[in-house]
Amino acid sequence: MKNIVTGGACKAALFATSAMAAVTLAQQAHASAFYLQEQSVKAVGRAFSGEVSDTGPESLWWNPASIGGLPSAQAYFGAAAIIPRADSVNTGTLVVRPGQAPSPVGGDQREKNPVNNGVLPSGGFAIPIGEKFAVGLVATSPYSFTTNYASDSWARYNADKTRLRTYDIQPTIAFMPIPGLSLGAGLNIEYAKATLSNLLPDPISPLLPDAEQTLKGDGWDLGYSLGAQYRSHFIDLGVSYKSSVKHKLKGSFSIAGNANPVLAGAINQSIDGVHATFRTPWQLTFGARVHATDRLTINGQITRSGWNKFDAITLLSPLDTAIPENYKNSMSYAVGFDYAATPKWTVRGGIQRDLSPIPTGERDPRVPDGDRWNFALGTSYQLTSRFTIDAAASYDKIHSVDIDKATAAYAGTPLQTVIVTSGRLKNASALIFALGGRVTF
Repeated sequence: MKNIVTGGACKAALFATSAMAAVTLAQQAHASAFYLQEQSVKAVGRAFSGEVSDTGPESLWWNPASIGGLPSAQAYFGAAAIIPRADSVNTGTLVVRPGQAPSPVGGDQREKNPVNNGVLPSGGFAIPIGEKFAVGLVATSPYSFTTNYASDSWARYNADKTRLRTYDIQPTIAFMPIPGLSLGAGLNIEYAKATLSNLLPDPISPLLPDAEQTLKGDGWDLGYSLGAQYRSHFIDLGVSYKSSVKHKLKGSFSIAGNANPVLAGAINQSIDGVHATFRTPWQLTFGARVHATDRLTINGQITRSGWNKFDAITLLSPLDTAIPENYKNSMSYAVGFDYAATPKWTVRGGIQRDLSPIPTGERDPRVPDGDRWNFALGTSYQLTSRFTIDAAASYDKIHSVDIDKATAAYAGTPLQTVIVTSGRLKNASALIFALGGRVTF
């Protein structure tokens, strides 16, 4: 066995193939896959049904044309408390060591609420320049989450501790060439930072303790947003395109804790200067706001998300490998309303249907995402002529799905240990409570 694991080439192979199990960058979030859509309080309150065709800096994430034609400077700020709930249950996961019969994974067979609660802040402002131009900026965190699986969880060989943060800063310019028509463009400056870990079974004996592997990395990258709006007394129309962002992370990869006296010297080591790349999805969004009466506006919005861009995660030199993800493009549909109950008080609500981009056979414990329904209510109250407070609450009901993506430690080497994953996501939901304000200068 020493001859299997002592050469430099074999050490590199062990690292590269083990790394493949550690680099999935997502977990069940609060829109399809790992996208966070709670980027304004108004949006939460009407289930994201009117953002691409609405005006003001609070709609900048969805459409850079939203600030065209502003009569005065405006700003908004908000925060959404996200409380996810789910059971991740083992239904028969097996560990297949080389030359041995499959054995049960063992450990805790039910992981409760592996996704941490979180608070998602957002904010932005816009300033008119003359009658036809406006500039603005919005700061968001569109792909962020933290998960903690126990060290004895049935899912430990797929996921242990995971933390992903993205911060997006979007400077924007909008132009209104004629009354009612607004055109906008924005630059998405995005920072991503990830820390991911999972455990590795000993490839020889199930009696020996697990090793732990950790991948860390961060980096700045760029994308862009384009949009247009047409506004009239009866209807407002909007369309926007947000590009995919290719993230290039630089960091380190390590494996520690293997206690096998034959293998520990080869497996327990670390590499600095590791580079990984992955892509976020593009988004194409269409929407309309119909002013049915002086008080009632009906909203509708459709979004096509290009999750096919998240087809693989690539580890560059010195690991030189990739893990397929095989996501598919997905759709979301939303309808909602805004009703001015009084000149100062507005109530709103909405329903969204959001379809998961993860196909059968590709769900692992990090991303056990399913199709979902989102039910929302919100309100706004104008406290003064310059300040309005917004509040919202929503409930996401997520379909139960199988967790069924097989993986392997030390894949492609004589130590290959296959994890035949068989689990189920049950009782999945999320509560979101949002509070914020809008200021006119």
